[in-house]
Amino acid sequence: MGSAVCAAVAADATLELVAAVDQRRSEGSARSVEGIEIADQLHALADAECEVVVDFTVAEAARTTLPWLGMHGMHAVVGTTGFTADDLALFESTFGGDAKEPGTPNCLIAPNFAISAVLMMRFAEMAAPWFDTAEVVELHHMRKLDAPSGTAVTTIERMAAARETDFQDDPTETEIYPGARGGVGPRNIRAHAIRMEGMVAHQEVILGAVGQTITIRQDSYDRSSFMPGVVLACQRIGQHSGLVLSLDPYLT
Repeated sequence: MGSAVCAAVAADATLELVAAVDQRRSEGSARSVEGIEIADQLHALADAECEVVVDFTVAEAARTTLPWLGMHGMHAVVGTTGFTADDLALFESTFGGDAKEPGTPNCLIAPNFAISAVLMMRFAEMAAPWFDTAEVVELHHMRKLDAPSGTAVTTIERMAAARETDFQDDPTETEIYPGARGGVGPRNIRAHAIRMEGMVAHQEVILGAVGQTITIRQDSYDRSSFMPGVVLACQRIGQHSGLVLSLDPYLT
């Protein structure tokens, strides 16, 4: 993803790639800055006078990187998932919060930068109040470490928030193979995670009512599918104040 982001930024006429760093570090290559231990490579971002930094790492690394970026006046476009409520509260305070001052940098954290995935989540949210049952099936490559995916979790949370009542759940009492019916999220929305060679990132939201179903499916066949959203975020992040947790506002 890092290489793909660099290539997309470099190819866009409105953006300039001024630095690329990897937070992997050898022993002795870290130093403490304002109480935060930072890999020496990150200081290349300040040296290059970066205005926007794209972070596609892991939550453990981003918990250190994002506060550092905020303290150094750099906007952050983040494709990392797995943050806790405490993490988000810290990021919100770092990037301005309700008392945001002029010049304070902004932060976008999005579970998915594919425009098709953003629309899929929105369509699922719109459909949720009108059906009796709902399940989410996400399919990813074998190297993905978390399940369900951040996109699936966000989809389910948004669908649940769009309803005033729970979806109906099935009467299954015995699972021959434990977990066969998937994990139960808010409002009885079940999530199923498939990990398979040949997949990249895919998701189906299936909703049903008496005599009818609707399936909303999104497919990313290549990492290039995420790049238009990343470029758009880099271009527009200065227009969206504070911490934003979805690419949706950037599409209006």
